[in-house]
Formats: sequence, structure tokens, C-alpha cells
Amino acid sequence: MSPARDRVYRADIGPALPSEVSRVRPFMRDDCAILTGTANPALAAAIAQSFGLPITPCQVDRFPDGEVAVQLLAPVRHKTVFLIQPTSPPVNDHLIELLALADACRRAAAPHITAVIPYFGYARADKRVGRREPITARMVSDLIEAVGIDHVVTLDLHTPQMEGFFHVPVDSLTAVPTICAAIRAALPDGVAVVSPDAGRVSMATDYASRLAAPLIVLHKRRASGRETAVTHVVGDVRDHPCLIIDDMIATGGTIAESVRALRESGALPEMLVAATHGLFLEGALEKLERAGVRAVFITDTIAQPIVNPPRLQVVSVAPMIAAALKRFVADGSTDDVS
Repeated sequence: MSPARDRVYRADIGPALPSEVSRVRPFMRDDCAILTGTANPALAAAIAQSFGLPITPCQVDRFPDGEVAVQLLAPVRHKTVFLIQPTSPPVNDHLIELLALADACRRAAAPHITAVIPYFGYARADKRVGRREPITARMVSDLIEAVGIDHVVTLDLHTPQMEGFFHVPVDSLTAVPTICAAIRAALPDGVAVVSPDAGRVSMATDYASRLAAPLIVLHKRRASGRETAVTHVVGDVRDHPCLIIDDMIATGGTIAESVRALRESGALPEMLVAATHGLFLEGALEKLERAGVRAVFITDTIAQPIVNPPRLQVVSVAPMIAAALKRFVADGSTDDVS
């Protein structure tokens, strides 16, 4: 690698514990490789340990002008590659890393490449609002296929129908069972599950069913990418504490507006939030704190820059993703994995 490149990242994590490896059949260890870029190495390490493999080392560099360069530091010839890389902020950098690593694996004679993209950036850009706009989700899916990725595994897609943009198989897992198991003990009596908009009703119904809680649906109007307004509260929240669910928290504006509308409708002040992906753009956590949210439960699909921020509790989805990958290697199915 050129000395002109800086910010070198080495994805070189030691082997899994022998007790973990012993539970994996020999052909899994010999025929698979797990790689990761810089987006979330901690999640990749946890998945690798649950799977029973060390992470195959690679190097990700940045040229001074920002260009990405990658190099595999171990062979992947004749191996099924699982490339773990959420396209979280900075989205474009992490997307290019994913594409470059996949291309490197293909050129190194990996026969099958599965991209594990726990958080799929650009999934919201699934349609045109105006007549002179791109459908960026489709463009990204085309790029993923173009570099030789044969299979995509993701988690709680913002727009589930974007699976139709791909010609390769897509398995969209859900973190709802994992989150429900983690938050059940923290829920107050009489809690109501709240969907912040019509698009999350299916997810909220799953939460409500698993938690044996009533379902409330909010109707919102989006004024901009950062501003929303709740126009109707469907259901009786009077004297109920609320659990507001979502697939992601970006600016925190939707949650804060939901809290306001629920309290105006008579809900108790105790508010909890559960979401799969915690982007937490600048000021988002402070906005939730000002809104009076007691606790926020998210998963580790996106690396958090702040260690143990107040009110934030992180639930790991690594065992669930590893179980899905094991099933895929064993029989090509993820039917029994959430």
C-alpha cells in the first residue's frame, strides 16, 4: 500500500473461542470467510464469534483525496464470503467500501458473495416525488449486483418492497423478536404500542402481538426531510404509557412530534421508544431527551459514537444474524430465523 494513504484500518480480529468453533461443522469453517469494512467492525466481530469463524483480515485505506482502496490480506478462493457492512453514515463512504470489497473478493475467485447489510442506506429513496428525480434505491441495488454480489441479507428495510429492485435473492430479517425479548421486563403496566405513521403499522402490529398490548396508529404529514406533524391519533391512549416503535431514528423529529401528540391525547407522561436502527444524527438524542422520553432501545446495526449515552440501551442482533448465515450455509434457507 502506498505511504501516501492515511487512516489505515485493519479488520483483523482474532479467532473465535474454541467452544464456539466446536459447534460449527468443519465444512462451515473451511468453506466460509467473513469480512468487514469500517462501518461496524464490532458487530462483524460479534457475528463472526457467534458463527464460529475469525474475521478474514483486509485493509481499507483512504487516499488524501478521499478515494477508497481495499486489499484482502488472506485468500478467499473457493470460499463462500459473507461481507458485513451496514451503509450507515457516512453512507457513500461505506457503500463504496462494500462495493470495493465485493469486487476484490470476486477477483480473488470467491464463488459466492453474500452482502450482509444490517442497515441499508438509500432504502427510503424508492420512488420519485418529482418527475426529474432518481430512484436511488434501485440505482444502489444495480451497483450491488454489478460488482458480483449474489445474495443480500438485511434487517428491517425501511421500504420492504425494494426487494423487488434486485434480481439476486434478498433475505430481510427483523429485529422485532430480539427487541421484544430485551424490553419486556422494562415495560410499565398497561403500555400501548404506537406506530408513528401508516408505514410502520405492520411492524407495530408485530410488537403489539408479542407484547400483548393495544395498538395505536398516528397519521402524520411530512413537511420536509426534518419536519413532520401528527394530524390524527387512531386509538385510545388516555391513561396509557406508550411504547413508540420505528424502523429507524434519524433526526428524532418524528418521535418528538409523536410524544407531543400522544400527551395531548391524554397518554401518561411515561414514554419509551424502540427502533431497529439508531442513526442519531446531530441533535437527535438531545431532542428525545427534551421530549421526555424515558428510554430508547435500539440494536447494534449501526455503531454508536458515544459510549453508554443516557437513556439509550443497545440490543445485539449478532446472534440472530449469525443463525441466519448458518442456516443459509446448511440448507440455503432462513425460514426459521426472524
